[in-house]
Amino acid sequence: MNLRGRNKVSPEFSMSSMTDIVFLLLVFFLLTSPSITPEALDLLLPSAGGKTQTQGKVTVSISKEGVFYVDATEATEEDLETRILSVLQGKEKPTIMLRSDKDAAVSHSVRVMDIANRNKIQIVLAVKNN
Repeated sequence: MNLRGRNKVSPEFSMSSMTDIVFLLLVFFLLTSPSITPEALDLLLPSAGGKTQTQGKVTVSISKEGVFYVDATEATEEDLETRILSVLQGKEKPTIMLRSDKDAAVSHSVRVMDIANRNKIQIVLAVKNN
């Protein structure tokens, strides 16, 4: 009497189906990974702490008519750089906060930015929240 089963399951495992799946997943991720990366600008954003530092800051405001104000006192265009440097003299992290009217000429803002760039002063453009 033969008691052995006629249908034996082979204990071998075929790796070809597993490699097909891995290859398809690899191709899928290679093709979709460039579209996942957002196209953004590399910007150095300021870090926010629990406390706002106001040391070493001067506010330069520009009116619609092109009048410059350094810390709420009127300044001429020729006198602007010396007034800014006198206020920021000896400050640890000198910063200019530029507040420009939306209808002011861009050339006035560029003038203040040029002063900041020449003297290695950080400049921040103040904007209104929506």
